Amino acid sequence: MGDLMNKIAVVTGGAQGIGAEVVRRLSQDGATVVAVDLNEEKLQQMAIELDETGEKVVPLRCNVADGADVKRVFGSVYERFGRVDILVNNAGITRDAFFHKMSEEQWDAVIDVNLKSMFHTCQAVIPKMRSQEYGKIVNVSSSSSWGNMGQANYSASKAGVLGLTRTLAKENGLKNITVNAIAPGHIDTEMTKNMPENIKMMATMLTPAGRAGDPSEVASVVSFLVSDDSSFVNGECISVSGGYLMV
Repeated sequence: MGDLMNKIAVVTGGAQGIGAEVVRRLSQDGATVVAVDLNEEKLQQMAIELDETGEKVVPLRCNVADGADVKRVFGSVYERFGRVDILVNNAGITRDAFFHKMSEEQWDAVIDVNLKSMFHTCQAVIPKMRSQEYGKIVNVSSSSSWGNMGQANYSASKAGVLGLTRTLAKENGLKNITVNAIAPGHIDTEMTKNMPENIKMMATMLTPAGRAGDPSEVASVVSFLVSDDSSFVNGECISVSGGYLMV
């Protein structure tokens, strides 16, 4: 508690699931958190639940796949707070289908939200982080970055996140900016609740921990990566999968 006092954080996809838990944890750690999401209703509900004053958790509707909308929202963040110290790129969607049945629309939608969004958000903060010579960026990848049946678009987007993360880490390390990724495995979220039961059972069986992870367990790792305790951790991808990636 308190490790992130006076820090300004932005969390994308912050209305539910992992994103909402990251918002909760960073606000508990002392940061002022701007939660952005396309689902305004869920975003407002989450923000009121965490902070009725609207001072420590600030909800802003944003389509992170739209570069103009990202510029608008981050412009308002800088106008209000003057800086962004922490960026957590969590927004993501799935549009699953076997590749030979996948439409171009399904491909584009996932790439735009899961990967291109990070181009927009990182470009919005990195120049200013370089000027202030401080910044913490965490990009959410996935254990699916190794490949997963029916998820060619999702796997490609999450593998792309890792390449982007390592490149940004190399380019900005001298400016005291760290850029890291996390790769969650089978986590109990709204997204995974909609999976077929046999798929969920298989994911649990392939996880040495024998269960799905809780979003708060992912948020704990994010909390470490955006704190000064991780000052010499850069360009890494931390698996938060209960051992799934060992199998």
